Amino acid sequence: FDGSAARPLSPSLSPRLHPMSVSVVVPAYDEAVNIEPLTRRLFAATTSANLRAELIIADDESRGSEATAAAVEQLRAEGFNVRIHRRTRAEGRGLSSAVLLGFAQATHDVLLCMDADLQHEPESVPAIAAPVLSGSADFAIGSRYVGGGGLGFDWSPIRRIISAGATALAWPLTSSSDPMSGFFCLSKQTLARGAKSGVNAMGFKIGLELMARCRCQRVVDVPITFQERQAGESKLSGKQQLLYLRQLASLYWFKFGLLLLLGVLPGGLALLAAAAFTARLVLSR
Repeated sequence: FDGSAARPLSPSLSPRLHPMSVSVVVPAYDEAVNIEPLTRRLFAATTSANLRAELIIADDESRGSEATAAAVEQLRAEGFNVRIHRRTRAEGRGLSSAVLLGFAQATHDVLLCMDADLQHEPESVPAIAAPVLSGSADFAIGSRYVGGGGLGFDWSPIRRIISAGATALAWPLTSSSDPMSGFFCLSKQTLARGAKSGVNAMGFKIGLELMARCRCQRVVDVPITFQERQAGESKLSGKQQLLYLRQLASLYWFKFGLLLLLGVLPGGLALLAAAAFTARLVLSR
């Protein structure tokens, strides 16, 4: 496999019969109500797949932080391998940096990131971890856009347009069909390659950042059903969307460099126009 296109993988694929290990990092901001169901569903799925797992909640200080910590302690008392890494406002903010801090706390060599709001189904964790655990992929990512994937609820037309525009802008940077996904897996070895390239911890789309900075050649798309948020509120804002455009500019420069200035990259001007259009859509929501 030459890595020229991401490969779909059936979600029914489980790790081999002997135990393997994965560290699951969940960035959280005021997500206390989701911690218990996420934890129970995650460990039910990993136990069924004979996959050893630890769960790290990377919590940014919020009005719900105490409740999140209490939920984690209760689950630990029941025997679940879950712990929380709490970060104060003075120590920093943001999803991407929270994920990277969680990865730094991980004890296993394979790292997986998923959202706390249950839009990422915990039952898909073994399938997303499998390609990295087997050594057949540098990076595995949950995709809505391969066979068997999709949405578990109805998106409004404007949300579909925004998502499609943002996704199209990222396609030149990676072979994945769903580079915006925050449900992904990689190894510590792959992550170390990205660290040498200078991973931007301020970006909102940490999966895209890592695929590009880590120069992942073997990317596998795993079909997922992206579900409706069960509780809490979306953290996506116009500011985050503008940060995404800034992140794109940095990644384009990292990957293509002077080719952008020379106009060799096909569609460069069209991409910039699309970026401006997407930003206007976001800010007018």
